[in-house]
Amino acid sequence: MPTVLEKKYETFAEFYPSYLSQHSNRTCRQLHFAGSTLALLALVALVLTGAWYWLPVALACGYGFAWVGHFVFEKNRPATFKQPLYSFLGDWVMYWQMLTGQVSF
Repeated sequence: MPTVLEKKYETFAEFYPSYLSQHSNRTCRQLHFAGSTLALLALVALVLTGAWYWLPVALACGYGFAWVGHFVFEKNRPATFKQPLYSFLGDWVMYWQMLTGQVSF
């Protein structure tokens, strides 16, 4: 079966199960969640303060934590490199599913 990086997906529904399979490591998922939470907080700070330096902080948190999870713990390449939009959407769907108990921490 091709990995998430080897296949070009036509729909997000087709992509997401493969995306989840690339997040089997618990620490990787936890880092995704932490990075996404920090990114949201940085975006709130941007809105509240109007200070645009919060935008690169949000991006660094969101992507930095996730990429550490993939390279160090999951030992794979992030889907962002081949499917950036679906990967971004997948991260937020997984985040919601972690919040609601559908995907474990």
